Amino acid sequence: MSETLLAPSAWLDPPSPAALPASPLAAALAQPIMLGLFLPIQAGGWTASTLPRGTTWTFDYNAALTRQAEELGFDLVFGLAQWLPKGGYNDVQDGQAIDSFMTVAALAAVTSRILLISTVHVLYGPWHPLHFAKFGATLDHISKGRWGVNVVTGHRAVEHEMFGWSRIEHDRRYELADEFLSAVKHLWAADENFSHDGEKWRIKDGFITPKPLYGRPILVNATGSDAGIAFAARHSDFIFITSPTGSAFDIAIEALPAYVAAVKAAARAVGRELRAIINALVIIAEDDDAADDYADAIIADARTVGFHTGKFDSDAHAWKRRGAFDTDRERKLGGGNLQIVGGPDTVANAIARLKQAGIDGVQLSFYDFVPDLALFGDRVLPLLKAAGLRL
Repeated sequence: MSETLLAPSAWLDPPSPAALPASPLAAALAQPIMLGLFLPIQAGGWTASTLPRGTTWTFDYNAALTRQAEELGFDLVFGLAQWLPKGGYNDVQDGQAIDSFMTVAALAAVTSRILLISTVHVLYGPWHPLHFAKFGATLDHISKGRWGVNVVTGHRAVEHEMFGWSRIEHDRRYELADEFLSAVKHLWAADENFSHDGEKWRIKDGFITPKPLYGRPILVNATGSDAGIAFAARHSDFIFITSPTGSAFDIAIEALPAYVAAVKAAARAVGRELRAIINALVIIAEDDDAADDYADAIIADARTVGFHTGKFDSDAHAWKRRGAFDTDRERKLGGGNLQIVGGPDTVANAIARLKQAGIDGVQLSFYDFVPDLALFGDRVLPLLKAAGLRL
């Protein structure tokens, strides 16, 4: 082996942008609770219902949503990534989707303040640490430090098979992702060439410029397993957590404090701080009764086959837990991994309770994004500010 190889213990770990006061991430973390928008870059958003709405997966729609969220003072937007065969999940969520990495990169040119989080399956296809480090540093400069990435390993067998191999065992995926991301972080920090002869990737005299503006780009994980949480504790600024007891708010809010505390303790055990963000579907109307009627109408036209069914085999620990708790109503309403249904006061109170449970940010999705986000901005944001939850 070449004498230029470094032992992993000697790899550099650049500082998190959270530790640098001038970074856009540090500005977002000043909020008592962060607000994000889960962009519907896939057909059907998060709900497989045919109730009429304007939500669509197109770039122009999502760019307009991002600008709307930025004008309202939201802190971040995020897009998922998926690789599905023809037809997708059903005839609503039919597989039409634009790529998260490309979409969020393009959003840097039409925004100025909001954080932009892509999703990348780092084990799929052609990704190499050098590609990732170079592309990420470039986007860091284009966005002036606002770009980040949700590093995922892929939980659906069909996705791995699309790229020509059998699904890698769950915990093994995180071991490989650790090798990948550790090499990337070293490349972001290193002032000298870097060589690595690993289990999956090889680098000989690798080097990238430019270096990121604030240590490194923002790093995120969406995970709920022990292996995933340990990975996030070592590497990430945010963890997109799932409710350990399914989507129903009143049940989840009782379990979240202990769960969130355990996730954050895993990071503190390795000398780091990890912020918890939860994805929530908000069904909002002028009052609670109207919101309940809205939810009932969505459910009445909903398909039973969607994201969280067994149509495509998954070994994600979080979705398995969700399946054990959710009723048919929660499954049909869909959404992220928590559901908030109500008028403005109810929605604001739910976000306050999430803050009390230890949540650092709420990433919102809606059914009909443009009007529902507007109503949230008009009626809920003032309540959050009055409660001291938003600056």
